Amino acid sequence: MRHDLVALLLRASSISVSGGACAAQTLHPLALKSGRATEARVATALAVAYARWGLVAHARRVFDEAPRRDLVLYNAMVSCYASHGLAREAWALFAAARRSGIAPDGFTFSALLRPPPRRGRHPTAGAVDDGLLLRMGALAHSLVLRLGLLADVVVATALLDMYAKCGRVDEARWVFDAMAVRNVVSWNAIVVCYGRVGGGKDAVELFRWMLRDGSCCPDELTLASVLSSCASVAAANEATQVHAYAIKRGFHRFLQVANAVITAYGKTGFAREAGQMFAMICDPDVVTWSCMVSSLAYLGLCKDALHVFERMLQQGIQPDSVAFLGVLSACSHAGLVEEGLHYFLMMARGYNIDPNSQHLACLVDLLGRAGRIQDAYNIVIKLSCENNADIVGAFLGACKLRGKIELAKWAADRLLCLEPSEAVNYLLMSNAFAAAGAWNELAKVRSVMRHRCGSKVPGCSWIEVGGTVQTFVSNDVVLHQSIEMQQMVQLTISEAQKECNEDTTCGDPILVQE
Repeated sequence: MRHDLVALLLRASSISVSGGACAAQTLHPLALKSGRATEARVATALAVAYARWGLVAHARRVFDEAPRRDLVLYNAMVSCYASHGLAREAWALFAAARRSGIAPDGFTFSALLRPPPRRGRHPTAGAVDDGLLLRMGALAHSLVLRLGLLADVVVATALLDMYAKCGRVDEARWVFDAMAVRNVVSWNAIVVCYGRVGGGKDAVELFRWMLRDGSCCPDELTLASVLSSCASVAAANEATQVHAYAIKRGFHRFLQVANAVITAYGKTGFAREAGQMFAMICDPDVVTWSCMVSSLAYLGLCKDALHVFERMLQQGIQPDSVAFLGVLSACSHAGLVEEGLHYFLMMARGYNIDPNSQHLACLVDLLGRAGRIQDAYNIVIKLSCENNADIVGAFLGACKLRGKIELAKWAADRLLCLEPSEAVNYLLMSNAFAAAGAWNELAKVRSVMRHRCGSKVPGCSWIEVGGTVQTFVSNDVVLHQSIEMQQMVQLTISEAQKECNEDTTCGDPILVQE
């Protein structure tokens, strides 16, 4: 009988990895018939097998029928609930385990802190907002500290990742700094955390720290995340260095890293290097093509972007929504209205891709730049886009460009209703009214902006000097050497004016007559 038990355990474990749901359902009655289904190890193996195939109710029935439940069985069921988006059920089972006197371990907390899956959620899984997840995570954090489990690198990394996905960068950094031992997953989690909230400089500094620390080596996810952070802050020098490191370590062969290199070079203005990286990829996927199209469109190389997109279609690669967004952006910047409409219809009818707000905003901008304001307005109205701030903002920009004051007022009123506290919308309205000479409307918008938004947060620009990204705003006197920079700008302007005055005399009699 002992051999039967071992065979049953092995069979159940193999089903959970390579078999199917029907096989698990076939084995379960055999286990019941043999009288071994109530054994904790057999019940755990069956519960894991059911959980892997999404049969949560069957897994719970196995759990409930087990007379003696150990920590491993509880962990299997908690993981089953968490992996299918049933966070409340997972926490309820965790509370039941503590009431039964079973102390949780690192696996318990790593399962509890698992973020809800985007796909494969259980049909009964309700919506769990970030606030509830954060409260649950904070509760788990306190229990981890009380039980002394923060030294477990898996538990600490799960905590870090939970805070990162909830946008709590300070808490994530506190957990990271408190970790006695860090693995590559921990480093990746904190790098991705900073990259997600726009902290590109911090992500690059963490990468430098990781290399100096030497406790573990970066992997392809680390390099892809750092390259994305370099792209977000236009850190060309750092992007080049990370690319060189990837080549040295052989990570440039990973498609994920190659795609990130293309995006980083595209965002930092190196179109030739992005093209070289693209040409080196033997088997580019749809993400690779989309990165190249988007990079060329971002750099204003619209014809090249369209050419790459057409090559993509010729290669039999089915474009995704990101690729179409890139080609629509290229058409918008180049004023290619007919081509833009052609690609938009191709996306919607040919590939059955539903246009999102970014596609529609790009289409409205395309028509507005070409002066077809009424067509842009019809799209906003007929496609029920008047409740989307991005699309209405694009339409307001088009009205500003063409001086359509009445339609600009309509778009401004919509933006006030949709996002009354968003300062950038008021600035967009102010610029539109100023361009049209509607000074009374401009004064009203400025007054409402001061009342609802307080002081304006100035927009900033940045430039890389000597390997360091310098950020500055208009009339910036705090920036180091700002006075010298202003003096150099004035000197450059005066020299340009002198050269212009010297070159105004034209010796060509034909041009002079004209």
